[in-house]
Amino acid sequence: MENTKLRRRVLATATATVAVGALALAGLTGVASAGPPAATTPAVSADSLSPGLLAALERDLGLDADAAKSRIAAEYRAAAIAAGLEKSLGTSFAGARVSGDKADLTVSTTDASEAALITKAGARAEVVGHSLDRLEAVKDALDKAALSKAPKNVPVWYVDVAANRVVVNAASTSAAEAFVKAAGAGDQLVTVARSTEQPRALADIRGGDAYYMGGGGRCSVGFSVTRGGTQNGFVTAGHCGRVGTTTNGVNQQAQGSFQGSTFPGRDYAWVATNANWVPKPLVNGYGRGDVTVTGSTPSVVGASVCRSGSTTGWHCGTIQQLNTSVTYPEGTISGVTRTSVCAEPGDSGGAYISGSQAQGVTSGGSGNCSSGGTTYFQPLLPALQAYGLTLVTSGGGNPTTPPTTPPPTDQPGGTWAAGTTYAVGATVTYGGATYRCLQGHTAQAGWTPAAVPALWQRI
Repeated sequence: MENTKLRRRVLATATATVAVGALALAGLTGVASAGPPAATTPAVSADSLSPGLLAALERDLGLDADAAKSRIAAEYRAAAIAAGLEKSLGTSFAGARVSGDKADLTVSTTDASEAALITKAGARAEVVGHSLDRLEAVKDALDKAALSKAPKNVPVWYVDVAANRVVVNAASTSAAEAFVKAAGAGDQLVTVARSTEQPRALADIRGGDAYYMGGGGRCSVGFSVTRGGTQNGFVTAGHCGRVGTTTNGVNQQAQGSFQGSTFPGRDYAWVATNANWVPKPLVNGYGRGDVTVTGSTPSVVGASVCRSGSTTGWHCGTIQQLNTSVTYPEGTISGVTRTSVCAEPGDSGGAYISGSQAQGVTSGGSGNCSSGGTTYFQPLLPALQAYGLTLVTSGGGNPTTPPTTPPPTDQPGGTWAAGTTYAVGATVTYGGATYRCLQGHTAQAGWTPAAVPALWQRI
């Protein structure tokens, strides 16, 4: 399992720079830094959000179209501010979350002297006893124990940033205590909660676009991707198929095969498609208009999120916890996101999206879309990184807001140059390294390859 602190540092740095471009792509304004908030709430273009997504938010969260647009704009801005603060606070950072229809942002810290910085950035400061690093170290110990032997009657555990604790959901207190003891995690930072949840992977019947596995069964497409600039495909859930499993598309025609698959441990996979399948930056809106994907900025706890799947179509809810671990009959999955969105078999692998920002693919859950339930999605970015994939997005991703830090006055040399238009797949040198263009754009001063991982990948 990856080192938690290193992963968080990399993600914080990447997200802090990606967020500016993501906000611009979504038709928003704002900054990805820990500076003062903008004077007005960012606005979402009326045309940038799918009618189907807005209808699902109204149905599942009780938001009318204007309230949904306002909330999504606030959530985009909160994600950018939270990423900047995570980087600024360092080891004192204790998590971030949004709450209410206006997505009010709360950022926790263990250092009371940082409260003014958080407030200045536009968030509510909360001083707590334990850093996110410390809580995730406890969760890491539980994860390692589960990899050796999946715990019985302990379906879920996660870091609860609101409670500033690690929560272990179990059928009984004794089962949870035995698991915690076996992991050597100690119980000082652990809260045990009784739960009747019985999560399972959701591919046990056949079809979001739907796709069908050669050996039988149906799952849902996550997001269109490319690899190496030439190979098209899509990401989906790892439990839907193994390497070599062939697939047919929604039209029952030959589609491709699984090139990479991880399950359990994680739950991601990617399918390479044949030349008949053209990748589109779209998510099926099920009769109400497709949703356009413009980026992949991760949302924070409390943010709204919607899911598209081939069994139940569009459903929405909120993000409850990040970096959750869940035990299915096949084994334990770590690093998934827990949500209040419902799902049913066949929805597996389908897209989770916040506004126009890709979040992840459906893994599993409990309950259903008649009585409600809890589901888990595999975040998208680890899947892209694991297989060297590039998310297909709309509009080329041109950043329109300059960076908040001043551009460097000394250029380290290389072939990259401001004012040049770069196509996807183009390579440049900068600072002694080589980079590949991920999204077509016209380079601007300060948006150097090393500073904007949304646009460039070091190779």
